[in-house]
Amino acid sequence: MAVSALAGLAAQLPDGVVVTDPDILASYRHDRAADPAAGMPLAVVRPTRTEEVQTVLRWASANRVAVVPRGAGTGLSGGATAVDGGIVLSTEKMRDITVDPVTRTAVVQPGLLNAEVKKAVAEHGLWYPPDPSSDEICSIGGNIATNAGGLCCVKYGVTTDYVLGMQVVLADGTAVRLGGPRLKDVAGLSLTKLFVGSEGTLGVVTEVTLRLLPPQPSACTVVATFDSVEAAAGAVVTITGRIRPSMLEFMDAVSINAVEDKLRMGLDRSAAAMMVAASDDRGPAGAEDAEYMARVFTEAGAKECFSTSDPAEGEAFVAARRFAIPAVEAKGSLLLEDVGVPLPALAELVGGVAKIAADRDLVISVIAHAGDGNTHPLIVFDPADAAMTERAEKAFGEIMDLAVSLGGTITGEHGVGRLKKPWLAGQLGPEAMELNRRIKAALDPDGILNPGAVI
Repeated sequence: MAVSALAGLAAQLPDGVVVTDPDILASYRHDRAADPAAGMPLAVVRPTRTEEVQTVLRWASANRVAVVPRGAGTGLSGGATAVDGGIVLSTEKMRDITVDPVTRTAVVQPGLLNAEVKKAVAEHGLWYPPDPSSDEICSIGGNIATNAGGLCCVKYGVTTDYVLGMQVVLADGTAVRLGGPRLKDVAGLSLTKLFVGSEGTLGVVTEVTLRLLPPQPSACTVVATFDSVEAAAGAVVTITGRIRPSMLEFMDAVSINAVEDKLRMGLDRSAAAMMVAASDDRGPAGAEDAEYMARVFTEAGAKECFSTSDPAEGEAFVAARRFAIPAVEAKGSLLLEDVGVPLPALAELVGGVAKIAADRDLVISVIAHAGDGNTHPLIVFDPADAAMTERAEKAFGEIMDLAVSLGGTITGEHGVGRLKKPWLAGQLGPEAMELNRRIKAALDPDGILNPGAVI
């Protein structure tokens, strides 16, 4: 791409929107997944308005330049990996929000962080439920791109359940409004749902209308430790067969000890597994659910189990679970998985991951949103050790193959990106893959949007 053509783009946009400083470009090459195949972008473009995004995509389409949409760069599957000679379109400066307490909706630009949206709507006595563990650093745009979930999704659902409408700019620069602040609307095809989870391959979301809820009630929290991972997983199936907890989280021995190394909060280092569960049902129902979960954990063989209705005490254990990934990451570089299975297969998946770890002579920690079967195996390795890196990469694929063989998925909320793309066809099958490609070709015929990702 000639420098003169890029100058033409810069001339159409406000000063500073197009960035070409080499040091800044290098910092936008990859997301948190640190894809080693990341390219060097021609420029980083940081618009503030939908019209500026339209200008960028019209120029890119006319010049056949690849565009990699990017949120906060916290993605874990290489979905925001830059390509050589392309541009990175960062939505980080698109940060407007308007809250309507009457309709319980918020109109949000994609650059706001998840935690910032939560704080803004809380000022109006409302709550935005999707809560990835990275809520303080991940953007709403990124959440939409991957259909992010989080700790409370077992009861409250994931991002798509709260997206009522959006404005999206297509590859040719056309801006389209989809949906709106209506709780029920089945006019036309469900195009809003199509763009949620599309990882920037079909268009760039520049505004989203989010559904909000009244504040979450205080929760009763139950914490249990086990000598057996299988026993803990079995308790999950029993609990979800009868009630719908607001949280049902799993940590294995590696993550328990990694968190204890950092937080020093007295976690049981000898435990094979720890469950952090909660019920936020109002009135006596919440306490009854907590009593039921404690009983199930005890009958499943928990070595220790206790309940608390104290919000601060409960939140301390939730914070421990949220801290698990950075705590394990302190032990080495990570290949992060995001596989999910039907709940009855959860124990078999966790056991299978342990076997893969032993066979490959690796440390693989497993944490999980256990209530919906979404696990995050964390493969610890040293990238400077070529042999270990090779074993880690093989384990990465074996874990995805295992999940698919158990009727599961290669990703529950992190997205396919580039790192998991080789395994997508094995899960979807040839017919569904072809349908994905036809939709991509219809909306992005020149293939400029996030090439190499997902499809």
